[in-house]
Amino acid sequence: MKVLKKQHKDTTWDFRTANTKTCTHCYHNYPAMMIPQVSEKLIVAYGKNAKILFDPYCGTGTSLVEANLKNINAIGTDLNPLARLIAKTKTAKVKLQILDLYLKEFNDFTFSPNVGLNKPNIIIPNFDNIDFWFSKRIQKKLALVKQFIDNIKDKKVKDFFYVVFSETVRESSFTRKSEFKLYRMPEKQRKEFNPDVFAMFISKLARNRKGLIDYLGKTKNNNAKTKVYAFNSAKTIRNIPDKSIDIIVTSPPYGDSRTTVAYGQFSRFANQWLGIEDASQIDNKLMGGKINDYHKIGINIADKTIEKIVKKDKKRGREVYSFYKDYYNSIINISATLKSGGHACYVVGNRRVKGITLPTDEITRAFFEANGFKHKNTFIRNIPNKRMPSRNSPTNEVGKTATTMNNEYIVVMRKY
Repeated sequence: MKVLKKQHKDTTWDFRTANTKTCTHCYHNYPAMMIPQVSEKLIVAYGKNAKILFDPYCGTGTSLVEANLKNINAIGTDLNPLARLIAKTKTAKVKLQILDLYLKEFNDFTFSPNVGLNKPNIIIPNFDNIDFWFSKRIQKKLALVKQFIDNIKDKKVKDFFYVVFSETVRESSFTRKSEFKLYRMPEKQRKEFNPDVFAMFISKLARNRKGLIDYLGKTKNNNAKTKVYAFNSAKTIRNIPDKSIDIIVTSPPYGDSRTTVAYGQFSRFANQWLGIEDASQIDNKLMGGKINDYHKIGINIADKTIEKIVKKDKKRGREVYSFYKDYYNSIINISATLKSGGHACYVVGNRRVKGITLPTDEITRAFFEANGFKHKNTFIRNIPNKRMPSRNSPTNEVGKTATTMNNEYIVVMRKY
């Protein structure tokens, strides 16, 4: 691979026709997922002889799966409970014999004459606006499925079922399926909306089982392990010693969840049905979720960029500052975990705020350079198949939208 110091477009990173749903990557839709081909290419190019990969914003575990496929141990962390559940399940070696027993049992359960919706012991969760988002009939069906899963003894199989349940919950709700944020269907569409919960669930089980078989076949001779944590890398690093990581491959958030990709809103229903506390507050806990008063970060390109926003809109300036402040603190903490000579590979997007493009690729480079890294490459790839909202709100004003980014920047840094 030719090394260039300046950023440059490279269509070999686009993977326009690639199948992004191989192995366990097929398990669950999720916003702004890094496609496995990008992660794999980075591991091959910059993770030669790597023993441990770290993804500090692991989401649903794309990089963790790709590391395991290469017989590399993986560590991930994410603040969203649903993302952690999916990541753990995608990297778990579920025993097919046990899984198939429960699959048959569930299939028999759904066709049993005793699965009536009028049973008195159906336990429906109690969370705000459940009737607003789910019909009574759908609530009962989902509750029956949840009760079946709760009784599964094998933890890995139970998580396998929970991941399918999560996706089924969202697709059974009244939210518009083309959105990440929660927007209710119009009344006419709601009246005609009658999804077959059991059939949907069984179909997704079959799809995920096929992906699991593919994953098990490709890792049968591997001993790689994965650990998924819940710590916030902007505050601390837990369970990872300094200078213990060989390569970092990650795709951090493009910005705070309120105005970019709403991870928490996308996950809310699943987290609520799974009994996660404060499920509606997850976006506030993510990077930039807590708004701080503006102060200079001390990195020139970041400070100049934020000042441009502050001059146009002080509130939006504080929001952008809060995101980059958390981002910088995270990079400071993450930098300590990497071995000398190791690579940090960040796939980032340059969003627009108040009509100004934020150069997150250059800011990422500067943040790492301030922590003893040297820039190796920045590849610019088109985004033909990354699940992103088609429009966002760069002004944060209702009704005012703009097209989102069409490129990603793959920033490769080396620690010296």
